[in-house]
Amino acid sequence: MTKHIIPRYKLMLFYDLRPEEKELYYQFVMTEMVPAVQNMGLYFFRVYHTLWGECPLRQAEFVAEDLATIHTVLESELWRTLESRLMEHAINYRRKIVRFRPGFQC
Repeated sequence: MTKHIIPRYKLMLFYDLRPEEKELYYQFVMTEMVPAVQNMGLYFFRVYHTLWGECPLRQAEFVAEDLATIHTVLESELWRTLESRLMEHAINYRRKIVRFRPGFQC
């Protein structure tokens, strides 16, 4: 069953993929990271792939109804483990929290 939320905040992850890790990256993100983060109360919203320019190759977004949920996730041991594993597949990683608004945000 899908839970409907009113997104108020967004956790944004920016990074470039290591070319040699592409297949392992997809497997990790889709089968481990996204389900684990959703179980902690953040919901996968969307992901962008940059074709050219100065932006990172990937921009992944998770949403939450409240800021406390995002902070709880970011302070958890599970998040630290997931983030560390993501870094095995990515470079130039950064993250930020913003208020949710429709449309593209960077």
